[in-house]
Amino acid sequence: MILCITEKPSVGADIARILGANERKGAYYEGNGYCVTWTFGHLCTLKEPADYSDRWKSWMLSALPMIPPKFGIKVIDQASIKRQMETITMLIERCDEVINCGDAGQEGEVIQRWVMQKAGCNKPVKRLWVSSLTDEAVREGFANLRESSELDPLYTAGLCRAIGDWILGINATRLYTLKYGVNRQILSIGRVQTPTLALVVNRQHEIEHFVPKDTWELKTMYRDVLFSSLIKPFDTEEAGQKILKEVAEYPLEITDISKKTGREAPPRLFDLTSLQVECNKKYGMSADQTLKTIQSLYEKKLTTYPRVDTTYLTDDMYPKCKGILDSLRPYASLLETIRGSKLRKSKKVFDNSKVTDHHAIIPTGQPIPDGLSLDEKRVFHTIALRFISVFFPDCVFEQTQVKAHAGKTQFKASGKIITDPGWKRVYDSGKKQTQPESTDDKKDGEDDGVLPPFEKGESGPHKPRLVKKTSQPPKYYTEGTLLKAMETAGSTVDDEELRESLKANGIGRPSTRAAIIEILYKRGYIKKERKSLRATQAGIDLIGTINEELLKSAKLTGIWEGRLRDIERGTYSASEFIARQKEMITGIVHSVMNDSSARTIGTITERSHNEKRASK
Repeated sequence: MILCITEKPSVGADIARILGANERKGAYYEGNGYCVTWTFGHLCTLKEPADYSDRWKSWMLSALPMIPPKFGIKVIDQASIKRQMETITMLIERCDEVINCGDAGQEGEVIQRWVMQKAGCNKPVKRLWVSSLTDEAVREGFANLRESSELDPLYTAGLCRAIGDWILGINATRLYTLKYGVNRQILSIGRVQTPTLALVVNRQHEIEHFVPKDTWELKTMYRDVLFSSLIKPFDTEEAGQKILKEVAEYPLEITDISKKTGREAPPRLFDLTSLQVECNKKYGMSADQTLKTIQSLYEKKLTTYPRVDTTYLTDDMYPKCKGILDSLRPYASLLETIRGSKLRKSKKVFDNSKVTDHHAIIPTGQPIPDGLSLDEKRVFHTIALRFISVFFPDCVFEQTQVKAHAGKTQFKASGKIITDPGWKRVYDSGKKQTQPESTDDKKDGEDDGVLPPFEKGESGPHKPRLVKKTSQPPKYYTEGTLLKAMETAGSTVDDEELRESLKANGIGRPSTRAAIIEILYKRGYIKKERKSLRATQAGIDLIGTINEELLKSAKLTGIWEGRLRDIERGTYSASEFIARQKEMITGIVHSVMNDSSARTIGTITERSHNEKRASK
């Protein structure tokens, strides 16, 4: 008999049906030579401090740092979980082979391997690895099962992540709670949550301490077009007025007219983080809300595996894309533009070298059923439009730049007109096909994208003026922009190419970032005001109290994340990673214990007292 262990009962039911294991026997299915059972997500966890030593049961500074000689796991102490573990153990004893059918990712690998370890599995293990749960994908996955050993580096990275979080989170939480907490309040510290909180707090400090600065820019109106001078903005109005008077004595003369054609490629396909950012921006959905919705769409077989950090597809997906597009019947009229021609194949979409375990999030090609929730409809629509757009041509525009001078002062004006909307038809169908170079001065009458015809050498009267500009503070984070900052270790990046290169050292994983933000809410460290995220006084006090840069630096945490990815690739030592975590927490404990200040951290209105949650 072959035993299949899935991560959820619903997935187990689907796989059992596909395999012909149609007889339900309590917590498993059996038939056709297979048994199919499941976990409920995490059935096992790393042991808690008290499981290692009686001395660690009580919270004492003298007991820190707590570093077990060897980390162990245990079954979570819940009746339903223990019953399921008994079922899995019994089935492993009966079977000849096990197929790990858990979620095809790092966390899924850890969940399943811990369960098999606690069940004492000594049977051969294969791995089902699929990017969607459609019947076709599952059958193809069973026809191409992987050796479990192929995924050893993935499991090792997940194990190192869990151990690293335990070492830092549990020790630092006890350390800061005992040293700085008041009224028995727990101060939660975590390898990812604390630098994420620091991002919010630091941005808030920037805003609150921002000192606006006024500058004056010289502009002039000629033939209803606003020209900007090439002179650096003036620090005082008086300095600007002097040049203004000189400019007013001369006509404006056109000295050069240049036109060039530009192209804008379609936006990249979605990874989980960019999908969460888009849904937050477009619909105000929280990161957690988007994750739960896309997970639901995945389990309904409508979209591919969601917990991914790549925006690329593999080359072998290209032949399947036409069928997926044809399945998107609600979008049939939109697809008429590209129907009948060979599908575009761009290196920005199809690149084997940019895909490791799973490709970008796309529709699966399954019929869209009735009864989807509003959130599911919105998220699916967002994914479908992005998928469709990558097969459309580039957007082509004509850029015109006009140079002029009045006396010795140089001016320029720019205009941009879309000549072929290309992929923008997907998003802007029926909208005006022109756009301005910049909207900063729209109130001043600058062109809306189309410049009137000019001739080199023409000149005439113009109306120069000074435009006062006041510098603006940075914006508060939203969940979307905070996710971007976590992905790029705090760097402010809009360019997609650069964003891709910074992902390697982002903080957290795509699958955990939403949960980290939720933890910060529950701890009472951040709150939401409309769409903006604000740090509470407790959050501000906590970051202000932490002097150890290792604990709160997004860049340093990003380096640790990069090492975990290297472990996953088999290019970095797991023992070295754990040794560095031990060394780091030992240094932090020493530093905090020697702090002679009398600092304390005030009331936290919302928090969880579960120490284990603090370790993430």
